[in-house]
Amino acid sequence: MTDIKTQLADRAAEPTEAAREEAVRQGIELLFFAYRDFTAEPDAILAQYGFGRAHHRVVHFVGRHPQMTVGDLLGILRITKQSLNRVLGQLVRQGFIVQRRGALDRRQRLLELTDSGRELERQLSEPQRARVAAAYRKAGPQAVEGFRKVLLGIIAAAEDRNRFARPQPRRP
Repeated sequence: MTDIKTQLADRAAEPTEAAREEAVRQGIELLFFAYRDFTAEPDAILAQYGFGRAHHRVVHFVGRHPQMTVGDLLGILRITKQSLNRVLGQLVRQGFIVQRRGALDRRQRLLELTDSGRELERQLSEPQRARVAAAYRKAGPQAVEGFRKVLLGIIAAAEDRNRFARPQPRRP
């Protein structure tokens, strides 16, 4: 049984509704500032090619998942086929991505970065990786895990969250 002093101390430590609301608003604002700085260096590189952030997302996901289908990419990006075709067409014409027909289903278009595409992906992601790695080192493992949980909590679709599920240890 807890004593009354412990209960009162626990209640005093709980943030008020106003404090919780301020923390949420500050979290949103922090996301805006972090995203601005996270995308600044890649944006400058993309501008040299006449590309935008949609191009970056396509290059990123095709680089992370070679041989992905156009349908899979549409599912991840949640953009219209028309929007993707415009961006993908530019990346293909300029030699950053190749499309191949699927071996089993010839209607499939499988996407893969070319050597130029891999170099572009490296240029775009290198400053972002360095920024995130430095923040992780500074924050420490517990904060990194908490950040991961927060980001997973923000993602709306269970199928998207499931992409990041960690394998469960095998039990003997």
